[in-house]
Amino acid sequence: MAETSNTPHVLKSQANWDALYFYQKSDVIYQLAFAFCDRFIHLYKDRTRDQVIQAARSCKQNIVEGLADGVASTEMQLKLLNVARASLKELREDFEDYIKSRHLQFFISGEPRYADMLNYCRYHNRLSDYEPFFAQWTDEQMCNYAITLCHFIDRMMMSFLKKLEQEFITEGGIKERMHRARTGYRQQQDERLKQLEAELPRLKQSLAEAQAEAAKWKAAFENLKQRALKMYYGKEEEIKRLK
Repeated sequence: MAETSNTPHVLKSQANWDALYFYQKSDVIYQLAFAFCDRFIHLYKDRTRDQVIQAARSCKQNIVEGLADGVASTEMQLKLLNVARASLKELREDFEDYIKSRHLQFFISGEPRYADMLNYCRYHNRLSDYEPFFAQWTDEQMCNYAITLCHFIDRMMMSFLKKLEQEFITEGGIKERMHRARTGYRQQQDERLKQLEAELPRLKQSLAEAQAEAAKWKAAFENLKQRALKMYYGKEEEIKRLK
């Protein structure tokens, strides 16, 4: 029996993570972190370089892995996206530590540069929007933009996680979806069986009526055949006599 549109599904549809703003911004933050380390953190003398790059990469990659795993497991998706958030918080802390340890300034509310930065980060998501500035911004600017992007990503991910949490509460995980799908399929099979069993007596009655009608027509045909043969043989004898 073919699957109907009412049959519950075990696997969820694949999320297009490239269309999600928090993924787009996570790609920006990874490339920004890489460019920042390449310009301002010594390749060998400061271990922070590897930590910053790995934290930024972990954020982006765990978003991808979490959304991919979400096809089968909402639980795994929630876990991996939360790992991405943890990496993001670690990255934000590293940029904040850089500003503090170098006695640089945080952009604060009320400053024109803060308002400009906030608006830019809010409405720009793609790497192409930021990449031209990677070679121009000072370390102070790059840190502040990175911290702001981290805040936006975290806020967006929290909204996404709350949505997933609600889906998990209402729909359950893969085991529950598998149970519903199997139970739903069996229910459809049972309902179809009941329909067929209910139709069987009517079909038997229709068959008996059709057979009776066929027998009647067969008898009529045999009668007509015999009459035709009798007339034929009668005419044949008359023809012989006339000759």
